[in-house]
Amino acid sequence: MSGWVVIAGLGPGHADLVTPEVTNALAQATDIVGYIPYVARVAQRPGLTLHASDNRVEIDRAQHALEMASAGRKVVVVSSGDPGVFAMAAAVFEAVENGPSHWRDLDLRVLPGITAMLAASARAGAPLGHDFCTINLSDNLKPWALIEKRLRLAAEADFAMAFYNPRSKSRPEGFARALEVLREACGDARPVIFAHAVSTPAEDIRVTPLTDATPEMADMRTVVIVGSSQTRVIQRDGAPLVYTPRSVLA
Repeated sequence: MSGWVVIAGLGPGHADLVTPEVTNALAQATDIVGYIPYVARVAQRPGLTLHASDNRVEIDRAQHALEMASAGRKVVVVSSGDPGVFAMAAAVFEAVENGPSHWRDLDLRVLPGITAMLAASARAGAPLGHDFCTINLSDNLKPWALIEKRLRLAAEADFAMAFYNPRSKSRPEGFARALEVLREACGDARPVIFAHAVSTPAEDIRVTPLTDATPEMADMRTVVIVGSSQTRVIQRDGAPLVYTPRSVLA
């Protein structure tokens, strides 16, 4: 089989944050597969077919990519950020594991990208400078009880935390509950970073104490980073600098 599937991360938004490796794969592709707004970030050209689809058809999308590669097409499955972080790489491998045996013989590659979490951290300073964890607050693929358990355990372990998909129009109560859990478990005013649309013209970075954080500060284009008990804020003219020291202070 001469076809291949590359699962590529387009970064958080700005074209400068797309890696040269991903740019090269896009230039070689015959087909681009992905969620509608991510496919829209790829420029149309002769010989390239764009296959855009809705948000909740990841397995269908992955199967389509694998079928086209089996027929000799050069397919790039695009995600925002990094394809291995709450994105399409896992969906493609799930389809491979459960699909026809010949899909396992395809040329399959994952090309990393800059995540919104890391871009947001860089904009704010270095809030993820020590141990941290990342939690997807969407309950589409897991129950809320599990999300709440992980929030409490992460707070108990004193991780800095980064949250994806904090608050949608269909489930605004989830992030409100998450903030309640964090206030109960943390019991302090550690900094919270709300990073909206990082690296795009709509970018907005806000730093606020956990005690003052409200659900309305987040939406689905916002990455939320909650510091650990060790995270520091350096006040200065303009935006503050937020960092977590490399060593734990007794």
